[in-house]
Amino acid sequence: MKKSFIETIDNDKVGDDMFQLMSELYPICRSITGNGVVESLNILNRHLPLTIHEIPSGTKVFDWTVPKEWNIRDAYIKNSKGEKIVDFKKFSLHVLNYSVPVKKKVSLDELKEHLFTLPEYPEWIPYRTSYFKENWGFCLSHNQLLEMNDKEYEVCIDSSLEDGNLTYGECFIEGEEPDEVLLSCHACHPSLCNDNLSGVSLVTFLGKYLSTLSLRYSYRIIFIPGTIGSITWLSRNETNISRIKHGLVVACVGDPGMSTYKRSRIGNAEIDKAVEHVLKNSGKPYEIVDFSPYGYDERQYCSPGFNLPVGCLFRTPHGQYPEYHTSADNFDFVRPEYLSDSFSKYISVLKILENNKRYSNTNPKCEPQLGKRGLYTAIGGKSDTNADQMALLWVLNLSDGQHSLLDISERSGIDFDRIKDVADILQQKVLLQELQK
Repeated sequence: MKKSFIETIDNDKVGDDMFQLMSELYPICRSITGNGVVESLNILNRHLPLTIHEIPSGTKVFDWTVPKEWNIRDAYIKNSKGEKIVDFKKFSLHVLNYSVPVKKKVSLDELKEHLFTLPEYPEWIPYRTSYFKENWGFCLSHNQLLEMNDKEYEVCIDSSLEDGNLTYGECFIEGEEPDEVLLSCHACHPSLCNDNLSGVSLVTFLGKYLSTLSLRYSYRIIFIPGTIGSITWLSRNETNISRIKHGLVVACVGDPGMSTYKRSRIGNAEIDKAVEHVLKNSGKPYEIVDFSPYGYDERQYCSPGFNLPVGCLFRTPHGQYPEYHTSADNFDFVRPEYLSDSFSKYISVLKILENNKRYSNTNPKCEPQLGKRGLYTAIGGKSDTNADQMALLWVLNLSDGQHSLLDISERSGIDFDRIKDVADILQQKVLLQELQK
């Protein structure tokens, strides 16, 4: 029998488990298409049942076209002694992602036109891509570049860019209602922990947990390549988009920074209110930022033609930490305790969505007599009886069909869980009637 939506989770263990999954996925060279994506989804499928979708190259998806499929087998730079000074097989960030094949000898001056470094962080290797413009290149530390003084080098990128498929994974967890919560993460980056193996791992373990529960909403979890993946998914699901009532884009959830929430384009959607409530009551620093059309896939879900209630809950925003899109986005930067904290906040948000209902007071003319219904004794065993009694009065007063439990919690300043518990008791005493949508 499935459990109710209560927090009975060993957060430390979940953090360690997410970290372990990241470790397994880390070495794989992923991109927006190709075998690396398929291999990664196969690993995730061991934890969460996925439906794999393959969309052929050349497929029109709104104003975009599904690109050719990219795969890579090997890549290196050899010096005049035949030594590999840059080796893709040792670290996948060494290659400009989506590089076309090349095998030739080039002068140092020509090679430098195809090299990418970070002079300000000379030990780090950058992550660079060339998805929609054919090019080839290598990424290396700036210190490596400074040591290159041979006149000629051998370069090899054993890759292919051919008609194939864009692949994404989808998990659907059915609830009592057809209305859905969308959880979306991009799964296209190679060997980068925070952006976005942290998001991939958190969503996977959220799905595992949700699968054990008796749920009000249905949940749709998608593992997609960034930008082109969400555009493709939206184009294939346009007729069912109205079912999405709440959504979160999951990224950058494993770094040491404070939690940050980027509101949906709507700005005051229920998901926005739920996340802000959780962060405000977390006892930890946080930041709320308004929607902007720059960022992750929320900008596709929130495009004016869809305007879905989808926000983005992360820690440090992308591009605002120096490790972003570099080799320093590794297992020293992302830690289990930060993953665990993010996971706990996501669970708290979903718990509010599951329980945020509206009621009507069945005895709305003045206060009902509470003593004769045993309501004082029903809540009298709690540690803070006065707070429970105030919660009871607030719920009775604002249960007019216009206020949700979250509205009542925010108006009263009383914790959502306490408001929900009192509402359950009042419903048992037939003083509240749940309103149907």
